[in-house]
Amino acid sequence: MRFAMVAVLLLAVTPASFSEERLADDPGVTEALRLVETWVEGQRTYEGIPGISAAVVHDQELIWEHGFGVTDRERGTRATPGTIYSICSISKLFTSVAVMQLRDHEQLALSDPVSEHLPWFNLRQAHPEGPPITLWGLLTHSSGLPRESDYPYWNLPDFPFPTREEMKARLGEQETLYPASKYFQYSNLGLSLLGEVVAEVSGQSFGEYVQRQILAPLDLADTRPELPEFERGKRMATGYGAKARDGSRAEVPFFQALGIAPAAGFSSTVRDLAKFASWQFRLLESGDDEVLAANTLREMHRVQWLDPDWETARGLGFGVYRVNDTTFVGHGGSCPGFRSTLRLQTDKRIAVIFMANSSGVAPEAWAGRTYQIMAPAIAEALESKDDGESTESVEDTEPEIDFERYAGNYSLAPWGGEMAVIPWKGSLAVVYLPTDDPLEALAKLRHVEDHTFRRVRDDDALGEEIVFEIDAEGRSVALRRHSLSWPRVD
Repeated sequence: MRFAMVAVLLLAVTPASFSEERLADDPGVTEALRLVETWVEGQRTYEGIPGISAAVVHDQELIWEHGFGVTDRERGTRATPGTIYSICSISKLFTSVAVMQLRDHEQLALSDPVSEHLPWFNLRQAHPEGPPITLWGLLTHSSGLPRESDYPYWNLPDFPFPTREEMKARLGEQETLYPASKYFQYSNLGLSLLGEVVAEVSGQSFGEYVQRQILAPLDLADTRPELPEFERGKRMATGYGAKARDGSRAEVPFFQALGIAPAAGFSSTVRDLAKFASWQFRLLESGDDEVLAANTLREMHRVQWLDPDWETARGLGFGVYRVNDTTFVGHGGSCPGFRSTLRLQTDKRIAVIFMANSSGVAPEAWAGRTYQIMAPAIAEALESKDDGESTESVEDTEPEIDFERYAGNYSLAPWGGEMAVIPWKGSLAVVYLPTDDPLEALAKLRHVEDHTFRRVRDDDALGEEIVFEIDAEGRSVALRRHSLSWPRVD
């Protein structure tokens, strides 16, 4: 498959994204997206992942959205930004927003004991000397509750999620693991109970409340507190398991999370989660009250719980992650046959979303690497926008050179995977696939003459030659390096 420059679909998140100067049109941004697309498709292919959908947002502009591979191997349906996936634990963000919305309306307090709103809350307290189990404890996963309701719903063959009634019926047979406010203990049971609190306090079913008070106001038409069975075989992706010893990924049976839906039952698209991210950036910038009070969202994003090891930090519903000197908020999701992540960097107003219809994959790593590639390109584009200049690089480039004729993937068999060639910084670069770090695997090339380039070392010295072999139609069909010829395969 040739990685030609793609036409990026630009869905407006708000009318502001129709401005004449879009970041998505900046040459440096499109070049960075070319690297992201080349790398993600390489990872998908070599890891045997059926489908991936992804998006990058800056503030109110959806800079990029893309689908890779297929949503269903049997049907061959292409993955798109509108493909619907299970988002599993990202569901917790919508449940947490619902709780905080009710708090803003003074219908509950985070210091309230869970039993104040759920009279049937009869989980055994194994540590009576500890503080009460509160709504704040459930939101921060510091309540001491066990991870799951006492059912084997993560198991094959059919993932028997309990109904609300079944979860409630067995609650009294479970007990706390720790005293409240002692340790972080991730708990799907805890967030499921918060969904019950939302229903009890609002007088509506959990799904009805979330639909009316959150999803509809934010125009998240493809986000639901369940998986849309009516979209199976259409827009709903088919889930596949982790890679087996023989390299295969088995199809995973369809499921509904039922009583665990507030913790793990939602479905969505990268397009909808891009809107969800833009809403957060908009709210933080404007200070207005839109679904939530702006200060409430800031409160949710701030560290509310830090484990004694100083490794695990949580906001209210949100995970808070520190990578080097940069703080991100968001959440990941892992359900049978699906993995997803939503990661926001609020200072730079950049969000990255990935969804895959496979277990045993790493969307958090994809999001992290994509951010590393895109953040500098976006920053340069914003700076040049202010200065009225273009970020397009002209690094010793002869303007008549058509770099696209060389772009493509070249096989390194039997020694490795592929060498992808892409236009980069006014010349070319090669990226070795597969790789966990596309920037580390990238090597710049400098044009010497005709179809000959040389690798640029880190100290800017020139290394070995790379010569492209051109056919009668003027297309590159192979490249030579160290006297070896590597054929083009896309």
